[in-house]
Amino acid sequence: MPIIDVSLLAGRTEAELREMISAVHDAVVTSLGVPPESVRILVRELPPTHWAAGGETIAERRARS
Repeated sequence: MPIIDVSLLAGRTEAELREMISAVHDAVVTSLGVPPESVRILVRELPPTHWAAGGETIAERRARS
């Protein structure tokens, strides 16, 4: 049973998330040859204050721009 864990910055629409889930699901089924019902996808949405790169949060980076 493949478990795919996807972390994203919060802010995408339900439709965008649904499209991504479908595409990832199809890619895993095709590439690994597993039954479609065995694929699990976890989507974690994080606020920009909880995501950092280069020592600063994305919120800080956005505020600076």
